Amino acid sequence: MEVKNFEVWDYVVFAALFVISSGIGVFFAIRERKKATSREFLVGGRQMTFGPVALSLTASFMSAVTVLGTPAEVYRFGASFIIFFVAYAFVIIFTSELFLPVFYRSGITSTYEYLQLRFNKPVRYAATAIYILQTILYTGVVVYAPALALNQVTGFDLWGSVFATGIVCTFYCTLGGLKAVVWTDAFQMVVMTVGFLTVLIQGSADAGGLHNVLEQSANGSRLNIFDFDVDPLRRHTFWTISVGGTFTWLGIYGVNQSTIQRCISCKTEKHAKLALYFNLLGLWVILACAVFSGLIMYSHFKDCDPWTSGIISAPDQLMPYFVMELFATMPGLPGLFVACAFSGTLSTVAASINALATVTFEDFVKSCFPHLSDKLSTWISKGLCLLFGIICTSMAVAASLLGSVVQAALSIHGMCGGPMLGLFSLGILFPFVNWKGALGGLLTGIILSFWVAIGALIYPAPTSKTWPLPLSTDQCVPSNVTESVPPLLSSRPAIAETWYALSYLYYSAVGCLGCMAAGVIISFATGHQKGKDIQPLLIRPVCNLFCFWSKKYKTLCWCGVQHDSGTEQENLENGSTSKQGAESVLRNGLRRESLVHVPGYDPKDKNYDNMALEKITHF
Repeated sequence: MEVKNFEVWDYVVFAALFVISSGIGVFFAIRERKKATSREFLVGGRQMTFGPVALSLTASFMSAVTVLGTPAEVYRFGASFIIFFVAYAFVIIFTSELFLPVFYRSGITSTYEYLQLRFNKPVRYAATAIYILQTILYTGVVVYAPALALNQVTGFDLWGSVFATGIVCTFYCTLGGLKAVVWTDAFQMVVMTVGFLTVLIQGSADAGGLHNVLEQSANGSRLNIFDFDVDPLRRHTFWTISVGGTFTWLGIYGVNQSTIQRCISCKTEKHAKLALYFNLLGLWVILACAVFSGLIMYSHFKDCDPWTSGIISAPDQLMPYFVMELFATMPGLPGLFVACAFSGTLSTVAASINALATVTFEDFVKSCFPHLSDKLSTWISKGLCLLFGIICTSMAVAASLLGSVVQAALSIHGMCGGPMLGLFSLGILFPFVNWKGALGGLLTGIILSFWVAIGALIYPAPTSKTWPLPLSTDQCVPSNVTESVPPLLSSRPAIAETWYALSYLYYSAVGCLGCMAAGVIISFATGHQKGKDIQPLLIRPVCNLFCFWSKKYKTLCWCGVQHDSGTEQENLENGSTSKQGAESVLRNGLRRESLVHVPGYDPKDKNYDNMALEKITHF
């Protein structure tokens, strides 16, 4: 493959991304130097507004894997990826209306604090350990995979980009904390959008206009979007994307520390919800840009596919190769696209480092050393950011040795996300589930999701379910053309044609539903939790939506939880929670003084806010 090297202006544009990102970290380190508390460092003092948080969420959600992978997915399999519009909408609605109110009102910093409030310490520690392992592995791959693709196409130095990413992210996370991460993400979101728009405008002009792109895509069957086949073995249909995609992204988004940490950093619950809904607009914009980039790329390569012809060696290299051809005579613009891709990497890695530092400090350090001073807590938090920055960069080095296992590592995020979603759903939706059911459900969900995913790696799904749409090599140099043939499927057990052939988008659904089913069964088998021992703040009474017509049935569905024993607002305005709730929390092992960390309800605005935290603390 001919490697087209960067020119001076490409390096200048790319370097500007790293310089500005580092500068934001330095700015917040200087500006916030007098506010030396771990609370200020890890959650921005809980006074963020919805605008930058919304941009930060979108940037973190859309990694370089999205920037490079989604256009290649559309190029090979068609524009059905656009149905993720539906999945993203469900993800945001469930996150903002189901999970966020519980996390925000309980005043937690680490998402996994909720599990101790609701169950006990072992459940909290088990979930935290799984999150730390999956995030380190995923972050390492997120750094390495795009660096490798760009290196092989553009000649951009592989290890230079890997270490630059790790160093810069660690630098501004350690110096500026969450505020630096959020504002840097906002800047990187702008870079990602500009990079995509540049490709869309120039690519459309090169193809003779958007009308030609759509016509050629339709001729190549790339616009056959809506396939309502209910077969769960089909890779992409309306149902696998809308239903399976909702489970997948809710598992790694709705209950993910990185997302929730940004939401609870907002000054009111209303701002947190606005951040999520404005973030949805950002997700739709990036998804539309990525899908249309894939269609433009197909229009460009419709007569000579560089992958099947052997010009490039992997689908992830399609987008960088296309950009280098598209902007061959425009120095600086290839650098802008690479900056776009690495903006996705930087935002994801920075979010991961900050979230890892937060859960480690809140779930382990503070549990072991509860009386740390503010100054020491801040330095420990910064040290954890530095430590996890080094570990994640090292994981990127290790990823280079994994070979084909890299693809498996990318799936781990979704495989663990499903059981985690199931675990939090058990706590929030089912008051009768006890800690034994929670632990048993988590273990069951992980076993099921890993079983199906690892089985699919060993026995790939039948080609009739996954084989890409036709790609032409008619105008390629004949000597370079290599035929793509389906993998040989011999000696396959019967289970490989059903269970292992399940669409990858259903892995999280399997883990989540398996966790919930096992949790309910184990809880009833071991003696279910008594509702009167559970704080009402920790349960989301969704049954009220279905039993609004009958107070009797609503009360029955509350399973003994005292939702009507005095409103949350009254409890919070009095600066305390109910006696029963306090006793329950103390039995679960949380210290009495932590009960004051419940954000207050402002009766004037009819909204929960973090300012009440300070008032309650001084009671």
